[in-house]
Amino acid sequence: MARGKATTQGDRLVSQNRRASYDYHIEEKLEAGMVLIGSEARSLREHTADLTEAWVDVDRRGEAWVKNMRIPHLKHAAFGHEDTRPRKLLMHREQIERLRGLRERDGMTLIATKCYIKNNRAKLEVAVARGKKTHDKRHSIKAKEADREARQAMRSGRRGP
Repeated sequence: MARGKATTQGDRLVSQNRRASYDYHIEEKLEAGMVLIGSEARSLREHTADLTEAWVDVDRRGEAWVKNMRIPHLKHAAFGHEDTRPRKLLMHREQIERLRGLRERDGMTLIATKCYIKNNRAKLEVAVARGKKTHDKRHSIKAKEADREARQAMRSGRRGP
């Protein structure tokens, strides 16, 4: 997990779900704010969050929630929070309705791909994705290995005989 890198100018990456690009075809990405309590915000500022099982749900009232996102307790905190509680996402009504419509297409799901701090506010990148089949995953592995081998060949070519 890459920590502390900037995603764009002024953003601090807290956590990234790198497994998402392996398991899903990512169609579209949106940015959302999160409603956090104090100990969760402090924990995120120390770059601790786990997005591997995180997914987004839109309820009947038109509110978006991120579920199974794990923000661990701080060791020195006076009070704590529940690690994997559902957290409300802050998005415009039109964005939430768009997510709901995209999710209802067959085979689509909403996953959390990245969590970062932008202008002192915690943000979550939500992706609309379609699950990959086993043969698609094998193709991804082959492409990644071919890319790695090409980089190694270029590196060894620069060194010379």
